[in-house]
Amino acid sequence: MAIITLTSDFGLKDHFTGATKGAIYSELPDVNIVDISHNVSPFSIPEAAYIIQNAYSSFPEGTIHIIGIDSEINPENKHIAVKLDGHYFICANNGIMSMICSEIVPEKIVEINIHDKIQTSFPVLDVFVKVACHIARGGTLDVVGKTINSIKPIKNIEPFVNDDKTQIVGSVIYIDNYGNVVTNIKRSFFESVQKGRDFEISARNYKFKKIHLKYSDIVNFDIPAEKRQDEGRKLVVFNSGGFLEISVFKSNPSTVGSASTLLGLGIMDAVSVNFSASSVIAKSQIALDGRI
Repeated sequence: MAIITLTSDFGLKDHFTGATKGAIYSELPDVNIVDISHNVSPFSIPEAAYIIQNAYSSFPEGTIHIIGIDSEINPENKHIAVKLDGHYFICANNGIMSMICSEIVPEKIVEINIHDKIQTSFPVLDVFVKVACHIARGGTLDVVGKTINSIKPIKNIEPFVNDDKTQIVGSVIYIDNYGNVVTNIKRSFFESVQKGRDFEISARNYKFKKIHLKYSDIVNFDIPAEKRQDEGRKLVVFNSGGFLEISVFKSNPSTVGSASTLLGLGIMDAVSVNFSASSVIAKSQIALDGRI
């Protein structure tokens, strides 16, 4: 049985999400539809790219992913279908796929060209659903589009590294439900530049010299629970997706605050990592005690 996932900025107030599901069921009554997220910030390509990259691999191969972000077709925003890592992705060619494609080479990319056969006032409903159902029935990408060799890159998807490799300048690409701030600096990239050196992470006026393995590493469990004051403490981790994340322990934007609210960080704000000149410092500053 086919699986079709939906990721969009539609929210749940309006009819768009429900109408899209209804259109899919009208063509494929036995399909499984899974909502990944409909709370992407409106037109936020970095957010959508981050979410789909971290979600898609949990699904079985052959899953079809519809991504409804900034999908209105125009001369600079064509529609594409991509086969990558055994999965299918249907979206606008606006940079959403560039985060995944920077790590995995697509097996096939087509520019969708069926628009003259159907209405396009609501492209996710009119175009993406048709393509997804065609694939779910066993159809090929060549039927719905012409092969292309590249996709539009997303701006600021890669962090900057200076010439002498002493600094990485990244940017915030996602803020999660807890207010944790996710950067575009991946662990593998960080370690390839670090090469065992000491480091200092700077975000606005806050500085961090340790990266923890998990959020609770900041807690001293030798102190009785009633005497601890750990909630609201700031820390840095590599999150489950391998991205450098600035967090607040047990954050709650309405009580103890969050990394986003306490540090004043928003989407595309800069986060820098400065490395010491020496490369002989032991590598594992990661996961040591990190009080700030």
